[in-house]
Amino acid sequence: MDFTNPLVYGVPVFIAFILVELTYSKTHGDDHIYEWKDLAASGFMGIGSAILGPLFKVIFMVVLFNATYNLFNPETIDGVRTNILGYQSFGYAWYVWLLCMLADDFTYYWFHRANHEIRILWAAHIVHHSSDNFNLGTAIRNGWFTILYKPLFYMWMPAIGFPPEMVIVCLGIEALWQFQLHSQYIPKMGFLEKILNTHTMHQVHHAQNVEYLDKNHGGFLNIFDKLFGTWKEYDEEIEVKYGVIHAPNSYNPIVILTHEFKDIWNDVKKVDKLSHKLMYIFGPPGWSHDGSTMTVKQQQAEFKEHKKKGFAFKRPN
Repeated sequence: MDFTNPLVYGVPVFIAFILVELTYSKTHGDDHIYEWKDLAASGFMGIGSAILGPLFKVIFMVVLFNATYNLFNPETIDGVRTNILGYQSFGYAWYVWLLCMLADDFTYYWFHRANHEIRILWAAHIVHHSSDNFNLGTAIRNGWFTILYKPLFYMWMPAIGFPPEMVIVCLGIEALWQFQLHSQYIPKMGFLEKILNTHTMHQVHHAQNVEYLDKNHGGFLNIFDKLFGTWKEYDEEIEVKYGVIHAPNSYNPIVILTHEFKDIWNDVKKVDKLSHKLMYIFGPPGWSHDGSTMTVKQQQAEFKEHKKKGFAFKRPN
């Protein structure tokens, strides 16, 4: 069966919703939500992703997913595909679509979490978090280098029998949901907060407050965050500060796209031990061989200890 990636229709919708939110914020006293230079930088990177996506990610995904599917699900004599484990490969029944979306959401969680916990991946993903603003414009502020490795996380899905085009459609649906999460105008959603990854939960994810760091990596659902210990509820008593601790401090898209890679290179050059070099590349962001910087887990452990004793927590530079 042939399907169209939902993102083909999503792009004009993204632009329209950004313009609506931008207009509403500027006419209702919320000037702080959008900054023109910041929006221009996000727009430039969004346009770049829209151009590079079809050229690399979609083509790469189609080739990779089809090759994986054909390898692990060869055709039998009757033209029926059978997985190498012995069961018939999945079709297009409605419940298979639901299972595929669940598998996609599970994969998205681990892909997203890896982007926060492995520094070389964080260097590509930090682009999305580099804005001090949280709005629908920020939603399209995507790093270009994630295109190169994101499909690798999803290879297992066609391998076990999900048709490649089904996986690609589910990826597109996930991206549409992720876009609309980037708004401060949607309040808590009652009962749905128990199941879905909502707008307030995603505000937590984009915050640089110590207690909020590396939380709420989910796509549609929050169940995987709850299962694997990364869920955090939005606390209205906490003043949210958006962005990243080590910001690029620039509206230049090239600087935004590459500043963390440059920092990794500088860290690698300053140490001699191979194990230290590898940790600066593949270890968690903030790891240092001399303790001069702290990982998120170290910061949060110290934050809890300071809070217990009634002391203020101050991050190391």
